[in-house]
Parts: sequence; C-alpha cells; structure tokens
Amino acid sequence: MRIEYELAAVVTEAIKAAQTAGDLPQFDIPEVTIERTRDLAHGDYAAPIAMKLARLARMAPVKIAQAIADQAALPDFLSAVEVAPPGFLNFRLATDWLQQQVDVIVEEGMGYGRSTLFAGKKAQIECVSANPTGPIHIGRTRGGVMGDTLKRAMKAVGYDMTLEYYYNDAGRQITKLGETTKIRYQQLLGQDVKLGDEHYQGAYITDIARELVDKFGDSKLNEPVEFFGDYAKNIISQSQKDSLKRINIVFDVYYNERSLYESGRVWDALKTLEERGYVYEKEGAKWFKTTEFGDDKDRVLVKATGEPTYRMPDIAYHYHKAERGFDVVVDFFGPDHHATAPQVLMGVQALGYDPSFVKTVLHQIVNLTRGGKQVKMSTRAGTFVTLDELVDEVGADPIRYFMVSRSGNSEILFDLDLAVEQSDKNPVYYIQNAHVRCAGIFRKWAEAGYDPNADEGADLSLLTNEYVLNFLRKGLELTAVLEKIATTYEPHHLAFYAYELAAAFHPAYEAARVLHSDVPEPLRLARLRFYRAAKQLFARVLDLLGMSAPEVM
Repeated sequence: MRIEYELAAVVTEAIKAAQTAGDLPQFDIPEVTIERTRDLAHGDYAAPIAMKLARLARMAPVKIAQAIADQAALPDFLSAVEVAPPGFLNFRLATDWLQQQVDVIVEEGMGYGRSTLFAGKKAQIECVSANPTGPIHIGRTRGGVMGDTLKRAMKAVGYDMTLEYYYNDAGRQITKLGETTKIRYQQLLGQDVKLGDEHYQGAYITDIARELVDKFGDSKLNEPVEFFGDYAKNIISQSQKDSLKRINIVFDVYYNERSLYESGRVWDALKTLEERGYVYEKEGAKWFKTTEFGDDKDRVLVKATGEPTYRMPDIAYHYHKAERGFDVVVDFFGPDHHATAPQVLMGVQALGYDPSFVKTVLHQIVNLTRGGKQVKMSTRAGTFVTLDELVDEVGADPIRYFMVSRSGNSEILFDLDLAVEQSDKNPVYYIQNAHVRCAGIFRKWAEAGYDPNADEGADLSLLTNEYVLNFLRKGLELTAVLEKIATTYEPHHLAFYAYELAAAFHPAYEAARVLHSDVPEPLRLARLRFYRAAKQLFARVLDLLGMSAPEVM
C-alpha cells in the first residue's frame, strides 16, 4: 500500500465534504501532495494543500486546514489528523497498524514494496554496450549496474522490462581487432610483423591468438582479416557476458549492430530521412540537417566513401526501438556520449516519432584509488583494470553498491581499500551486517533448540520500542522509493534508502534484545517476529540492488 496515495484521496474527499457542508467555497480541487515529515513531532505525513487553496478559497490557510480536518474520515492506518500553523495537515500513523506491518513484510516476502503504478507499460533499458574488442573494464561497469538496478526497480512497480546490450560489432573497430589478432597470430608463428599504434595493445589479444595456434596451427595464415575479427569478437563477447554475470547482470537481449546492415534497417532509415527532406549531399557525403532541431551544425551520416558514421546505425537502432512498441526507452551513456546522444534523438524525431519516449541518462567517470593513489586505466594500451580483476579483489557486492551510490551526474571515487574494510565506515558492510545480525539471532535460536516457528502469531502489540517502530516507518518508504526511481530513472535513490534502512535498524537491534534471559517470553516472540521481518526486508532491498544477503560475515 502506498500511504501517500491513500492520504491524498482522504484529503480530496474531505475537501469535497467541506464544500458540500458549506465550510469551504466551491472551486476545482488541485492535485493533493503528501510529504513525509522530517520530525515525528509533526506526525508521520503532512499535506500543505491549505496554503495552495488560500487564494481559491479566500480564507486563511489554517482555517482551510481545520475545515478539511473536521471532514476527514480517518482510515484504520491513521490515529489522528492535526492542524499546524500556517496551515499544515499532519497525519499520525496508528501504532497498532504500524506494528502489524511486521506480518505484512513477512507474508509479502520478496514481493514487498511492489506497485502496479506502471502495469501494462513496456520499457527497455540499454546499458554497457561496450565494443566487443576487449574485456569489460570498470569504466563501462557503472552504466551496467545503474541500468540493471533501474530494471529491477521498474519491474517492481509494474513495467514489463527488457534489459538490452547493443553490440557495436560492425565498422572500423572490428577491422582493427581482426588486424591485431592476425598480427599476434603471425608473431606466435615466427613471422616478423608488428602492431601499429592504432591496434589494440592488450595481452588478451595474444591469448586469443595463442588459442588459434593451439587449435589450427599455421593453417589460418592465409585467412582474411575478417576471419580473425569474427573469431576474436566471439571470444571477447562471451567473456564480457561472463564478466557481467559475476556482478549479477544478465541481459534479456543482445542486439548486434551488424544485424542493422543485414536487415537493411540502416538504409531504410536513411531512405526515410531523405524522403522526409532531412538529408542533403555535400562533397560526396550525406549530411543530416540537425540544425533544424537546434544543433549548432549539420552532421555527416554517410561519408563520401559510402561508409556510415556511427550516428547512422544508432539512429536506425532507435528507429527500431520505436517500432518495437516500448513506452519508455532508457539509454545509459558514459561521458564520451554527452555531446552525441542528442543527435540520435534528433534522428528519431526526423523519422516521425516523438523522441520524448527515449530517456538518456548520462553518467560520469569512475576513478579507482588504492592506498590513496589513483589507479590509471587505458583501454587501448591494455593497462586498464578489468571488471574481473575488480571482482577478484573486492567482490561483486561492493561493485554493485558503489556504482549506484551517487547520482550519475557525479564522478565516483571508488576506494578499493574501503570496499573491503569490515567496519561501519564501509556502507556495504554496514547494510549487509544488518541482515547478518538478523540471521545470527535465528541461528542462535536454532542452536538453543527452540521451535523455529515459535514467532508465528506473536503479540505484535508488545513492539513499543521507538527504534523498532521507526524502522517499520522506514520500511513503509520502499514503494515510494521504487516509484521515484522508475519516474526519475535515478537508481542511486535505492542505495541511499538501503543505507538509511540500516541506520534505522542498528539502534533497534541494540535496544530490542531477544535472547537475553530477562526478556519475557511474549515479548521475546514479538521481537523475534520483528527480526524475521527485518531480515526479509533487507534481503528484498539487497536483491533490488543486485547484491547478496549474507548470513555471516
């Protein structure tokens, strides 16, 4: 249940009733917004609607608020509605209802926090999309974690989701990959050939070439560059999939750029742009009139050589996204796409679609530090830090968390030392330790030989500790957080929430003991039920983050 929606309906109906009773004049009722209060002295939720209505009603806000409060029919989850200057309506949750949320969390399990707000809508998220020319490095990982976390949140609020990886497996980069692999193959067979500065320098190419030698000997020396490019591309692509799976990212669709050429979609899109008058020829090249959509200059779509620029297949790809019927498309791009992403949307608009269904999320770079010093990365030189290396060093969970720990607009300073530190300074440890503490209670309960289901039917009215109740209040926010993420496309809100949830839990853990001998049995069972709910809630939130919920640490 989303309490904000319920309260907005209560307030709206109360305004109508006050108008009918003559306590308020007739006017069109605007949208009612409900806010969580920062101070429980002002209740749990507040509505500032009276200030918004002052001009319409020609009354003092505090009098408007009182008229609404007098007509408000309180649902069972509320204990009171109060009026506070200069005209706030403050709502207090009923303690008995709040206590019963323990059972709700347990019963709903991994479905807790779900919403049907976007039921019936289709959405696609494109992220990572690294060229199949080298291992996934940490710079590409941020968009992947952001995209996968967003997918989990959007799915939880009703979207039919597709997570998609767009492979740039056509064009000059694959030719260079083939050339590099062939040269390394020839070198291993004793030929005096050298790489050029434009080739890929990483040792992973030598490993692929060595596999070719082991499998085929020298029988492929006369094969064209295309053979080596395809061979290397397939190995690297599979390696990328395996690496991403290590941090719980598995794509629903792998979309190959080459298919845009094989299907003719690139040329169909170009033809449509030409027919709609958005393409002209100049010096043998075909130019897109992006200035008609606010760009500072027109852009080349097809070079004089007949080779499309990167914009043309990207436009064709998004044209196909529109044809596939997605209500929302979210593209995650790194800092190197900040200037070019808008041009693709100009192409979508020129092709006849409203580009507003495409949401572009741009994220900044990730800087790794170890021992207080920055770790340098360079894809072409082959000195980059791979995702696999990072997983081996710090594990998947810190990577998942730190990649969404800040807004995409901010750079991330990934402290490798902090990521493995087992203290409350490490937010990953701090959050997961809340789940571990819950698990420890149940482990000790079992070791003592107690009935594992003894908490079923516990008297939850005994849960009166303020820290316990505050934790339950924080748990009620999950649906709102997920809906906010699905509306703003900003998954960092979930990382913030997880930390806040842990911050609400740890004081409750210290204050509400279970296994101490001086705890009365009925209270012991009620608290055990609370920890069952807390454990379940942390498992749910960690799963939404793509992280594990450890039993011990």
